[in-house]
Amino acid sequence: MRFTIIGSGAIGGTVGAYLVRDGHDVLFCDTDSDHVTAMNTGGLHIEGPVDEFTVPARAVLPEDLPDGLERAIIAVKSHHTRSAAELVKDRLAPDGYVLSLQNGLTMDVLEEVVGADRLVVGFVNFGADYMAPGRILHGNVATFRVGEPEGPVTPRVKELAEVLPWAQATDNIAGYRWAKEAYGAMLFATAVSDLSIADALDDPAYRPLMLGLAREVLAQAPVTPLPFDGFDPDDLEGSIERLVAFNRASAKSHSGVYRDLAIRKRPTEIGDMDSLTGPLTGYLAGLIRAIERGERVCERVNLDLFAAYERAERLGKPLNAVVGLLQAPKRAAEGPLLGTPVAVKDMIDIAGWPRGNGNPDDMAGPPATADAPVIERLREAAADVFATASLLEYAAGAPHPDLPEARNPVDPAFTAGGSSGGPAALVGAGVCVAALGTDTGGSIRIPAHYCDVVGIKPSAGLVPLDGVEPLAPTLDTVGVLAADVPAARRVLEVIAATPLEATLSGPLRVGVLVDQLDHPAVEPEVRAVIRNAVDVLRRAGHEVVDVDGAPLAALNEVFGPIVLHESWQVHGERCLADPGHYGTATLRLLREAATMDDETYQDALRRREELIPAAAALLDGVDVLLGPVVAFVAPELTPPMDTEAGHLEGLFSAPYNVTGQPALSLPAGHTPAGLPVGLQLATSVGADAALLAIAEEVAALVAAG
Repeated sequence: MRFTIIGSGAIGGTVGAYLVRDGHDVLFCDTDSDHVTAMNTGGLHIEGPVDEFTVPARAVLPEDLPDGLERAIIAVKSHHTRSAAELVKDRLAPDGYVLSLQNGLTMDVLEEVVGADRLVVGFVNFGADYMAPGRILHGNVATFRVGEPEGPVTPRVKELAEVLPWAQATDNIAGYRWAKEAYGAMLFATAVSDLSIADALDDPAYRPLMLGLAREVLAQAPVTPLPFDGFDPDDLEGSIERLVAFNRASAKSHSGVYRDLAIRKRPTEIGDMDSLTGPLTGYLAGLIRAIERGERVCERVNLDLFAAYERAERLGKPLNAVVGLLQAPKRAAEGPLLGTPVAVKDMIDIAGWPRGNGNPDDMAGPPATADAPVIERLREAAADVFATASLLEYAAGAPHPDLPEARNPVDPAFTAGGSSGGPAALVGAGVCVAALGTDTGGSIRIPAHYCDVVGIKPSAGLVPLDGVEPLAPTLDTVGVLAADVPAARRVLEVIAATPLEATLSGPLRVGVLVDQLDHPAVEPEVRAVIRNAVDVLRRAGHEVVDVDGAPLAALNEVFGPIVLHESWQVHGERCLADPGHYGTATLRLLREAATMDDETYQDALRRREELIPAAAALLDGVDVLLGPVVAFVAPELTPPMDTEAGHLEGLFSAPYNVTGQPALSLPAGHTPAGLPVGLQLATSVGADAALLAIAEEVAALVAAG
């Protein structure tokens, strides 16, 4: 039989070589002139564990392709389908036809160009790679099917099945191809890393991603997808294990997509994903194209980012924690945070994205023209700034009524808190290891306490506030929510642009704020968890002393006038001109802020300066202050800041914004109902490194019990 093979690389070259060896008349056609020359002069060499042989080969470039083609096998990459079909359509013999041996959803294009009646479709899953001109690696023998695009097995299909190596006829070729599309999506995912196919599929960290990706593709199949080579659409969990074994046994360790990206440096077939819908294939396409553009290289951290996208879709969005996901964000190639996915509270400028501020109008507004300095620093450190996270409107203590409040990852019946609830929920749900938040009166530490994560408000002035939506500029800070203290340190060091390592020498001297702990508003379950943590420290040999925190309590008297007056300076003009811009609770707070006169504000500033020395003196003779973050566990909804419950919520956190001291919320345990409790640690202004070192020691002891 006579065959003409268009695209003589991995698949076309392998099939053609076996056809030649079996005595068939084969003409190879390829755009690679070196490959064509090598075949004509030295034959086509098949190497690998399956077989090793060389056959004489006739090969031409596309412009030299003759007419009268009886059987044209198209084995080009899917993005070259149309050009290959156009090449052969007028060269087919009157009874000639095309056999597609391609991955991807190419049937529509082929039917459009050559006609459905002149098309036969193949499904090929054996592993092969183009190694060099005239050399093809054949890695394994696997499923090979041929069939009509639709309908029963025809004589020409039977004829092809008899002569093509390992081929069998089928009346549901589309079922095989859609199953391969799902498996192929997983192979594309492995290609963004430098891991082998087997290692990427076998890693538990990527299992939800691989399953989610396959399910997304299979859900779009217009036919019943069919199992092959261990991949069973009805048993995806088991399929992963079988595919790991299948690929470990193959000499082809990496996909052809990986070879195109990492070795051959040429465009891939990712355009095939464009015909699919669904978020995961979209994120995958974005990563592949970023590698094709040279913005990224194939390395494991790309797969980590892709897995973070999957978790954001599966875990973050149901918690109302995600505002947007940034495809393949730009970053440095190397740095201390290489590949660390970081979410950002949606009130910090990210170039190309609106500064949303928890307000529907702002979320639909113009994009920021430049990154805030903290975002620049993250990118320079090679972090992946991948998500914007939800918040209470303007960080002012209440959600906008048209936007859902972030829910608690421990129990979604309760709030994640505010105003940095979205970042806290994403970290608490395991979507990412760290996120940026802001804190004006507890907006990092309160949701950290509710969501069982670490949250640090650094010293005033340590982290730049440029490009961050202000609320009360003398109280505002940018800080970090993180899964643990080391992660918080790594990110804070980057956005502060300063090292924050410190070494503890000898036992700690811990000052317990007994007036806070004994405050009548503190729920007994919260008090019990914190007292248990104090007992743990005492048993570990650290010295625990009682401290009267009255100077901190006095600072609450000046917090209100300062935050109200300064927030009016920020929002007053717009509030008067367009009150409908704001949600009901925020507008009510701002109207109260309008009544705060300058004299009262100046008195509050003077009183702050009088009180700060006494508050700072609480640390005389102790290394750290310890107390509750909030008097209660996560409520169902965040209490607005201008309510009694809202005032009580920030009772223990707000004083440290007034003093400018660093303060940190650390998970300490859970109530009998299973809700998290955090304890608050604080040190002197500028002692952020010491605070982090102390927090790491305390965290280890509390976790050990």
